[in-house]
Amino acid sequence: MKIPSLGFSLVEKFAIVQAVDAVIVADGKIHKGEINALSQLMRRIDFETNFILQARNMSLDQGRAILREMSYKKKKAIAGILEEIAMSDGYIHEKESTLIASIIDHIGIRNEARAAK
Repeated sequence: MKIPSLGFSLVEKFAIVQAVDAVIVADGKIHKGEINALSQLMRRIDFETNFILQARNMSLDQGRAILREMSYKKKKAIAGILEEIAMSDGYIHEKESTLIASIIDHIGIRNEARAAK
């Protein structure tokens, strides 16, 4: 997935990495495809592996609050990133799908997407 140059701030990157990490571990297994997708994402939005540990130290509420304050374009990009990560092992596990839906609802784009239909 090509991520538009949206200029994510450092704190936004931490929140994105936190959400991505949660999706990767949601089904209880870390698949090789998910690791590969994470490595690609690291290059595309410019973060290092230490971000993962630091993002895990951020509270879930804090991470979601940061995501919620982002622009609509950034939120749409994040939704795409989460779906890409979940699909990177060949299928989207029910737990991953539920988590992504929860994140999307929380950051305020699910209802907007429904209204646009």
